[in-house]
Amino acid sequence: MRIGRILAATVMVAAAVAGLLAYARVQSQRAVSLAPSGPVGRLTDLWVDRSRTDQFAPLGGTPRMLAAWVWYPAAAGARGPESDYAPGEWAGLHRFGWASTALDRVRTGTRDGTPVAQGRFPVVVLLPDLGLSAPQYAAVASGLAARGNLVVGVTPTYSSRLTVIDGRPVAASAAGSASGRTDQLVAVWAADARFAAQRAALQFGSRADRAEIAYVGHGLGGTAAIEACRLDGRCAGAVSLDGAPGGAAAADGLGRPLLLLNAGTTAAPAGRAFTVAGAGRLSFTDFAAYRVAAPLRRTLPLGTIDGRRALAITIDYTGTFLRAATRGKTWQAPAYPEVREATLLSR
Repeated sequence: MRIGRILAATVMVAAAVAGLLAYARVQSQRAVSLAPSGPVGRLTDLWVDRSRTDQFAPLGGTPRMLAAWVWYPAAAGARGPESDYAPGEWAGLHRFGWASTALDRVRTGTRDGTPVAQGRFPVVVLLPDLGLSAPQYAAVASGLAARGNLVVGVTPTYSSRLTVIDGRPVAASAAGSASGRTDQLVAVWAADARFAAQRAALQFGSRADRAEIAYVGHGLGGTAAIEACRLDGRCAGAVSLDGAPGGAAAADGLGRPLLLLNAGTTAAPAGRAFTVAGAGRLSFTDFAAYRVAAPLRRTLPLGTIDGRRALAITIDYTGTFLRAATRGKTWQAPAYPEVREATLLSR
């Protein structure tokens, strides 16, 4: 009788696991939309900074090469194919198998090759957290572009788990991803960001407002964005998503408008700092919009807040802040019950 009970329990557990796997597979194939609120175009390119040798490249003497993703305000009514979320080798960004949304099921709502809208737009450079890539911030990037910004997503080569250079996947190197090299990483990434701002201004010509440059970053990318702003005399402001100032910016302040939007409670050494209740580290990325199986969700830093709500807050806070900063106006923080202002530390 005891053996029978064990066998029955085993069958029940196996059936439950099979059911969960089947459900996860169905969920992973359901479409997810990241569509912005207005018409947005997108282009991808390879930008080479020949003024610098890549410190993280396995082969010495290699110039710094960067995969650039640009989201921009598109002309109303413009046609073009919908942008693939992770084209070609970028499909390698998918992780966790059936436990999360298949990337070919993500609908971007942006268009490749569509004309740029009329007008002049601020250039906003977006840097990912350590290990992540620019495409994984499509929701925030396209959301900011719909608000009238040229958003340049930069994937730091040899620091991200995956970037794609000339159609070939490039993984992180030991030198480019070591957590003990934070100062070096921030310095290189900040240089990447300033180069990207200059290159975008040249590539978009009269559509780019060279007098209105801003930097946004997530995690360590946020620290690098602040540093890029500190070193760029044209910078109107910076936004750090769950990051913090480092080095001279932390010691002496930025001297430009700074927004810190964090997942955890923090005291800010500078700028305006806010905490999003229930958010986790990945709440500022597209992971927040994916369908993630419950067992996996509990292991990822996605927090308890609804993912789409977290992204909407991020886009609204960042977008309104950048609009005020680039126009030299006072910013009024949007009202969300999940967001509260953090304590400002005195230096």
